[in-house]
Amino acid sequence: MTLAGRAVARSNVSLELRAWNIRRKALLMGQVQGQGYIGQALGIADVLAASYFHALDYRPEDPEWEGRDRFLLSIGHYAIALYAVLMEAGILPEDELQTYGMDDSRMPMSGMASYTPGMEITGGSLGHGLGIAVGMAMGLKRKANRAFVYNLMSDGELGEGSTWEAAMSGAHHKLDNLICLVDFNDQQADGKSTEMLCSEPLTEKWEAFGWHAQRVNGNDLAAVVEAFDKARAFKELKPRVIIFDTTMCKGVPFLESREITHFVRVEADEWDKARAILEEGKPA
Repeated sequence: MTLAGRAVARSNVSLELRAWNIRRKALLMGQVQGQGYIGQALGIADVLAASYFHALDYRPEDPEWEGRDRFLLSIGHYAIALYAVLMEAGILPEDELQTYGMDDSRMPMSGMASYTPGMEITGGSLGHGLGIAVGMAMGLKRKANRAFVYNLMSDGELGEGSTWEAAMSGAHHKLDNLICLVDFNDQQADGKSTEMLCSEPLTEKWEAFGWHAQRVNGNDLAAVVEAFDKARAFKELKPRVIIFDTTMCKGVPFLESREITHFVRVEADEWDKARAILEEGKPA
């Protein structure tokens, strides 16, 4: 890790507080527009905290530094979550938070690489992120660049054939610099992911495709950190995948209990209520 990266990661701010800050920033951005994919942002916050403040090597002042680990957001509608962690990491200025989703903002509601520092790809057309990650990982190897490529994707993308074509390619090319992160929250626009097109047994399926696979509770920071460490330290010449079982709207119980959480409806008077509840659980 670079000196800049170590300074961020080894500050006296705990991962628990980093994750809390990510959730808080996402709620503030959601309140600006009165909408947003808040359920996903709250659910994936622990994984993002561990990614940016434990695993990734980057320079906040130089988002295009050639030696950086690449973090790809395949799921473009999770952009509100990535903006929150990019602010927390010092890559995006926090004073832009109030511009979320506005005309001429660097933070459109769906992530676009041409607008946002630290946004590696334009995601959102689901099923393409892992293929792009395979290409990036191959390119880095050919340049003898030791950086890792991380691809965050959704469980819904497991139903896309292009995802499994990319998985086969990654294993065939022995891409040990590729780490796929799957957010398994079991929610899609039309209902539960497992009811739309069940991908189980998921760990065994990735292993059958030639990957080193782990599955952990994505809202247990200790388990998330351990999984990242195992993935990076694994010695065999094969790509790695971590499947994170997460809870939509994690940290705000009244939103967690909503029947529909893929695009959770938050009433105008509920944003302050959600932040107040989050405040009650703020880590020391």
